[in-house]
Amino acid sequence: MSVGAVIVAAGRGTRAGGGLPKQWRPLAGATVASHTLAAFTSHPLIDSIVIVVHPDDIATDLWPADTGGAIVAGGETRTASVRAGLAALAGRVDHVLIHDVARPLISHAVIDRVIAALKSSDAAAPAIAVTDALWHGKDNTVVGTQDRTGVYRAQTPQGFDLAKIIAAHETANADAADDVEIARLAGITVTIVEGDPANVKITGPEDFNRAERLLQERSETPMDIRVGNGFDVHRFGSGDHVILCGVTIPHSRGLQGHSDADVGLHTITDAIYGALSEGDIGRHFPPTDPQWKGAASGTFLTHAADLAASRGFRISNIDCTLICEFPKIAPHAADMQKEVARITNTEPSRISVKATTSEKLGFPGRGEGIACMATVTLIAP
Repeated sequence: MSVGAVIVAAGRGTRAGGGLPKQWRPLAGATVASHTLAAFTSHPLIDSIVIVVHPDDIATDLWPADTGGAIVAGGETRTASVRAGLAALAGRVDHVLIHDVARPLISHAVIDRVIAALKSSDAAAPAIAVTDALWHGKDNTVVGTQDRTGVYRAQTPQGFDLAKIIAAHETANADAADDVEIARLAGITVTIVEGDPANVKITGPEDFNRAERLLQERSETPMDIRVGNGFDVHRFGSGDHVILCGVTIPHSRGLQGHSDADVGLHTITDAIYGALSEGDIGRHFPPTDPQWKGAASGTFLTHAADLAASRGFRISNIDCTLICEFPKIAPHAADMQKEVARITNTEPSRISVKATTSEKLGFPGRGEGIACMATVTLIAP
């Protein structure tokens, strides 16, 4: 799954005052645009970035020297600007996050939730459920009320299957409030994920003070770092292959287990559950349940990784050590690294898969089975 980002920064932002478009105005020591861009350039799952700016701003010196993305000119409307950004991303990634530059407090946790939802949905967007009473007013008097059930405040980034949102934009006849509206007009179902009250949009002058306070609070709040450990063992039995970290390896014997007996993925899964204080695989996928008989262990790891993302955590790194005399792991370690990265939506450079022997001691040394231990670090920015 490859993900790109389109940052829409082509507006003039005149309501915010200050003599400059709001994206170029200073905020807590940097421009609004720089804060927004940093959230995406620092995210490990964003593969490509396109920044859409007003034609007059193409040559601006207000961007950092190295933006980490391509800069393209926008159009007269927000929809036209998004189309320009999507065109620049076409063929480079298969999913896209579209984000308003005026939301500089976007967190990795919200980005993670949108990306996780895109694994099973063509579109996903963050939102906050409305809890305040809603009125209809006229001439400064209340003339009615509005049921708030099922009403949300929309946020960005809004994520989409790239090909489908490009097609939706091609058939859209008018400018829209956001890309979710365009997607829905094209018949695309949009999944709602949890937004963040701090993901504010800067519109007027008072919003700068609020954003400044929130940035200050964020700098004073320590990062939530969780470390989990996993350990698992599977004995050898009959068979002609083993599955380790999602990779099938021909072997004279197989591993025994209720599922596919992938001791590597089981251990990593348990490490994630441990970091989340969620027990182990047996709690979520009981071995007494026949539906998991022979199940691919990637199912378990996907559940654990999605659970972490839903709670605002991203995987910082995974370190997995297989303990066995055979089969030889080194020839397959790179493929295992890529497969674990794919399942967990993590960069391969953050995954370590290695092996050791027990120097002929114990059950691994006697060739009776394979053991594995793993450590996982989760971070909630």
